[in-house]
Amino acid sequence: MGKFTIAELNAVQEKAAAVLSEPDVFHLMVCGGTGCHATGSIAVIERLREEVAQKGLQKKVRVIETGCNGFCAMGPIMVVHPGDIFYQKLTADDVSVIIDDHIINGKPVEKYFYKDPVSKKKIPSQDDIPFFANQMPRALRNKGLIDPESIDDYIARDGYQAVAKALHELSADQIIEEVKTSGLRGRGGAGFPAGMKWSFAKGSPGDVKYVLCNADEGDPGAFMDRSILEADPHAVLEGMIIAAKAINAHRGYVYARTEYPLAIRRLGIAIEQARERGLIGDNILDSGFDFHVEIYQGAGAFVCGEETALMRSIEGKRGMPRPRPPFPALQGLWEKPTILNNVETLANIPQIILKGGAWYASVGTETSKGTKVFALSGDINNIGLVEVPMGTTLRRMIYDIGGGIPNKRKFKAVQLGGPSGGCVPEQHLDTPVDYEEIAKVGAIMGSGGAIVMDDNTCMVDMARFFMDFIQDESCGKCTPCREGTRRQLELLKKICNGQGEPQDLDELESLSAVIKDTALCGLGQTGPNPVLSTLRYFRDEYEAHIYERRCPAKRCVALLKFEVDPEACTRCGMCARACPVDAIEWEKKQVARIDKETCIQCLTCYDKCKFDAIF
Repeated sequence: MGKFTIAELNAVQEKAAAVLSEPDVFHLMVCGGTGCHATGSIAVIERLREEVAQKGLQKKVRVIETGCNGFCAMGPIMVVHPGDIFYQKLTADDVSVIIDDHIINGKPVEKYFYKDPVSKKKIPSQDDIPFFANQMPRALRNKGLIDPESIDDYIARDGYQAVAKALHELSADQIIEEVKTSGLRGRGGAGFPAGMKWSFAKGSPGDVKYVLCNADEGDPGAFMDRSILEADPHAVLEGMIIAAKAINAHRGYVYARTEYPLAIRRLGIAIEQARERGLIGDNILDSGFDFHVEIYQGAGAFVCGEETALMRSIEGKRGMPRPRPPFPALQGLWEKPTILNNVETLANIPQIILKGGAWYASVGTETSKGTKVFALSGDINNIGLVEVPMGTTLRRMIYDIGGGIPNKRKFKAVQLGGPSGGCVPEQHLDTPVDYEEIAKVGAIMGSGGAIVMDDNTCMVDMARFFMDFIQDESCGKCTPCREGTRRQLELLKKICNGQGEPQDLDELESLSAVIKDTALCGLGQTGPNPVLSTLRYFRDEYEAHIYERRCPAKRCVALLKFEVDPEACTRCGMCARACPVDAIEWEKKQVARIDKETCIQCLTCYDKCKFDAIF
């Protein structure tokens, strides 16, 4: 007999759901992801618990540390239920006021409400805030609503019901058919249909097979998978169990980068809790099906996000890709049939099995079904984690959800798909989020990183930055990637330093074509994308660097000479106060002057001046 039966699962769900919805108890849901920890949420949580204890409110108040709420720009965040009251940018000193006024006296504290920058109205309810109102959480359905370290909280929201259905009501073929019907494509970047991948592995001969979860999220500016693991680790485990049943695998690994300590800790807690309940291990839910999971920590090599390199790393070998075929569905980990899906893909599986593939496919476009999670970062007001239906335009995502560009700057481009993605300019902001449509404008969906850039960004320097990352992370196994990206980086540095020549542009393009066609893995095959997309849309900036020895965005320091415009200078002295090396001479009511000998061209004065007086 298993340790846990369906009847016991249902009993726990009923009891736990009642606890989460107690009408006379306040639930103070405080964001507890890595981002909120960095801005002080731990101190807020500790003070809340102290205040609750000191004022004897233990029976009336539950303080719950959740995972990432998503609205990172406003953290630390607390949402109070009942009422869905949203408090933002809290400190430990704000706690006593909220406890006294809101919890004890029933008067929510307007001082900490969200203030809409357009209407200037204070919005108390989380669901009414545009950032949340324009989203559709599916993979993120539990974010901010449960304690990620409580299996009972997860079970209360239909947790492990999909496993019960998959193990007792569906055959392996029926599971795969539901995933195929859903149209779910891999959210790790390649966009390969998940159901098709599973069917290949199921049909592969052999008694030993593996299910792997790729949590090696290495793109700069990406934090989707980390946040899901921190907020809802059981959803990923449940997806892995269902995948294992589909291909008849009995062992799985979550490959997570060591730089994600909180995600790894919470995932470890979830695995242990599921194991204690008999939801992982032998004879799960008295079904006769066995499945065991381990966490494997990677050392942070970007190339290990590639499936064959990841598998070699788990085997204890150097993480380097191998030629395909054979594909992992036939010969993967230890040469056994293996399926690898990323965190977001697996987090969608329980809802697909519970509600049906047709339900999932009812949202999205013809070729890209469901929703997609994005990490909005860079020059955007509402930095955070968002989930939108496939087909949502980039404009809606950046302006309606992201709140537009700070400091009244102009939008210039958004980098989609990580360092090997592409820069999408303003004329394509109405492009729908869709695997095929994004590719048409020179970018890739990738895992969901979206780095927004304003008009202060030099696109040549941006291409250099991403190529520097790609070249550094190249494993060196194949010559096109190892040598080709190195040469491209040399050319980009040359142009940024004011030494570029017209033929450099032709060489960048020809190198890109060779690398894309001949590199061994996806890192090299997509590596030239930042170069190609910036050449496609911002060629004039390359030409200004080469022909005029000028950086239009004033970012390439080798091409800059700093002066103060006496007509534009307001004599405020802000530039002098900001200069880290005291290179700016200024006296009250006097025009500032830059000492060229002392100036290190760090751009601090240029960035701080609000009056464009420094040129």
